[in-house]
Amino acid sequence: QMARTQKNKATAHHLGLLKARLAKLRRELITPKGGGGGGPGEGFDVAKTGDARIGFVGFPSVGKSTLLSNLAGVYSEVAAYEFTTLTTVPGVIRYKGAKIQLLDLPGIIEGAKDGKGRGRQVIAVARTCNLILIVLDVLKPLGHKKIIENELEGFGIRLNSKPPNIGFKKKDKGGINLTATCPQSELDTETVKSILAEYKIHNADVTLRSDATADDLIDVVEGNRVYIPCIYVLNKIDQISIEELDIIYKVPHCVPISAHHRWNFDDLLEKIWDYLKLVRM
Repeated sequence: QMARTQKNKATAHHLGLLKARLAKLRRELITPKGGGGGGPGEGFDVAKTGDARIGFVGFPSVGKSTLLSNLAGVYSEVAAYEFTTLTTVPGVIRYKGAKIQLLDLPGIIEGAKDGKGRGRQVIAVARTCNLILIVLDVLKPLGHKKIIENELEGFGIRLNSKPPNIGFKKKDKGGINLTATCPQSELDTETVKSILAEYKIHNADVTLRSDATADDLIDVVEGNRVYIPCIYVLNKIDQISIEELDIIYKVPHCVPISAHHRWNFDDLLEKIWDYLKLVRM
C-alpha cells in the first residue's frame, strides 16, 4: 500500500499512519505473545563482564571466530563450512587498561529478524552490546552490509545514529499539544495525531526540537529502540590488490583487516577505543 501511494503533502498523513501500523506489527513479531507451556529455549546470552561489551555480527564464514581467536587468544571453533559457531563464544581483551568483552555470535542470514536460523536470539544479544562490529567479507561487502543493516533495523537497533530530539510525554487529559521549535518538512499536527491514535494515545505533549520524520516519532513512541555505534570490519584483505584497498578505506566507519594474518589489528583496536567513548581517569 505504501508503494502504491503517491508521496505529497496530502498523503503524508496516510503514509505516517501506515508506518505506525507497520512498526506496531513488527514489535509484536519481536516479542511474541505469552501462552504455550514450553520451557525457555537455550539462551545465547553471556554474563556481562569488564568495562564494555562488543558483539561480532556477520554472515556465516566471514571470519568472526578467527578474529576472536587471534584478538583474545580464546579458541572458538574454526572450520571451512558455514555455521561452525552455534552459540555465543565470549573472550576478553585488555586494552589501555580496560577489560573489553568480545562476543563471537553465530552467523545470521537474511530473514533473521523474522526468526530464521535462530537469528532472533543472535540479534537480542547484539542489543545488549556497547558496540557492534559487523564483519564483512571484502569480496562481497556491500550487498551483505545492506542485508545485515536491514535485519538490525527491523529489530529496533539503530546504528551510528543519535536518538531523535523529540520530547514526548503522555498525560491524562487535554488532547495532543504539538510544539515545534524549528520548521518541519514532514510532520504536521494531523500526521502526529494520526500516528499517536494508532497507538491509542489521545492526550500527550509532543515537542519537536529538530526536523523530524514520521519514523523518528514512531521510534520515540515505541521507546524500545537502542542506539549503538557500529564499525564495519572488512576481513580477508589478503585476497585483494592495493588499489582496491585504497577504495575500501574511503567507506565511512570501516576498518579493513586480515584476521588470519593478523594484519591491521592496531588500527582496529584504536577505532574500537574511539567508538566506545571510554574515558581513563
